Amino acid sequence: MVLAHLHRIDPDANMARYYCVDIAPTLLGDVSVLRTWGRIGTHGRTSIKTCASIEEAERAASQTLRQKMRRGYRPSGELLPPYLAV
Repeated sequence: MVLAHLHRIDPDANMARYYCVDIAPTLLGDVSVLRTWGRIGTHGRTSIKTCASIEEAERAASQTLRQKMRRGYRPSGELLPPYLAV
């Protein structure tokens, strides 16, 4: 389940970054928060945090999303230059 896909683009600073947050069940009954980030057009890096319940995973994902939005990330497709909007 893809929770959010964010972009942060600033052509003046040569910045084109993405940040994805997903929530997925594990094989052992836990829930994982998967965070993937990097430069747009690359595979980027991934971090996995395992939580005991879906509520705990949703809180962790929401906290991460709030932090990224404060840092200037926006939902993909929002305020993108036409040549980058896909």
